[in-house]
Amino acid sequence: MQVSRPMPRLSFGTGVQGPRTLPEEVAVALTFNGTTQAVMMATPGDLIDFAYGFALTEGIAKPSEITSIDVQPVPNGIDLQLWLQPQAEARLAHRRRTMAGPVGCGLCGIDSLDEAMRKLSPVPKSAFTMTAAQVMQAIAALPGHQPLHDATRATHAAGFWSGSLLATREDVGRHNALDKLAGHLIRQTAQTGAILLTSRVSIDMVQKVAALGMPILIAVSAPTAHAVTLADQAGITLIALARPDRFEVFTHSARLTEVAAHVA
Repeated sequence: MQVSRPMPRLSFGTGVQGPRTLPEEVAVALTFNGTTQAVMMATPGDLIDFAYGFALTEGIAKPSEITSIDVQPVPNGIDLQLWLQPQAEARLAHRRRTMAGPVGCGLCGIDSLDEAMRKLSPVPKSAFTMTAAQVMQAIAALPGHQPLHDATRATHAAGFWSGSLLATREDVGRHNALDKLAGHLIRQTAQTGAILLTSRVSIDMVQKVAALGMPILIAVSAPTAHAVTLADQAGITLIALARPDRFEVFTHSARLTEVAAHVA
């Protein structure tokens, strides 16, 4: 399914004529063992990555617990059908969510306050570090890997940096972009690095990065106060308001070093 299309418009004051390319936004159901767990509004690209990433970052299933994924077009959208091994199905039954997810929704329909504000296990210890110059280089590289945003000016991106910018995923929803990136990363050879975001940092984004086990999170916008607290508890270095010439560090600044010594 196409991820964008030209739409007719009237343009005033710019002299620009012709249609504008806009991103597609469709309803994507995530169905586990025959039961729909969530319906998210998303850009219909990289859907297998989305399925794997959503399952992991929502605490539903690890990649090894997913036996198959089918992408089924339906009249009103797309049904991502995931089939899980019994242990994952039992975990899902114990921790049930009902989510009707607009693109700005990250904690939609959670059935307990404790689950929404849950403490996180610390990310695995690693020798991964970055210099200040690398942080600024990483965030400066991100716009050059956002082709859908270049075409539409209407999507978010999440990127993975480890010595260089190795992968990006885009979506109309910031949570979806991160889930798509997560799904891509967990299907590749395991690496440690930094997650880059074009969005603000809320607690649910920290939760997803923690589920990936990544030690550094870099965002172009500001975090919420509780996101900082959660990142600190999880052992994540949280860098925000990042630009090619500046950034701010809120937690675990020891991972910023004077020499390039990152280790995967």
